[in-house]
Amino acid sequence: MDLASCRFIVQHRDILFTWPPGVGKSNLAQAIGYQAVRMGYKVLYRSIFDAVAEMAQAEALKESHRLLKKYLTSDLLIIDDMGLKKLPAGAGEYLFEIIMRRYELRSTIMTSNRPLEDWGKLIWDVPTATAILDSFLSRAEVIQSYRLKDRACKTEERNGKTN
Repeated sequence: MDLASCRFIVQHRDILFTWPPGVGKSNLAQAIGYQAVRMGYKVLYRSIFDAVAEMAQAEALKESHRLLKKYLTSDLLIIDDMGLKKLPAGAGEYLFEIIMRRYELRSTIMTSNRPLEDWGKLIWDVPTATAILDSFLSRAEVIQSYRLKDRACKTEERNGKTN
């Protein structure tokens, strides 16, 4: 419920939802984005694949500045599906620029179904992935699935284990 208050946007904090596919990361991120719009915030939602493709196309057309402005001026940027599959070469540079230029100025929500240590492989560039994560995580709250925690507790209860 705290995220629905959108207080994290005012505080320029970031959020990372990280858990396996099919548990509701995208739905939760979209619901928070919808609530932010209802509260008057400017929100931009993109899958990581669309963001990278848009940036590559804008760069080829020499329109990077115009597109980057759209990514940098939204109060909340939601980047969905990090880790679904490997990204094209150079994707890390685009993501790095977006994250670095939003750092401490605007809020970003990212969703990922892969462990953070895999991000270097996903963007084909371990140093860039490290730089992205260093900046992003310095002001981010990492949230793991409550559904998975509930499932684990129920499984332990059925197996006779208690906390």
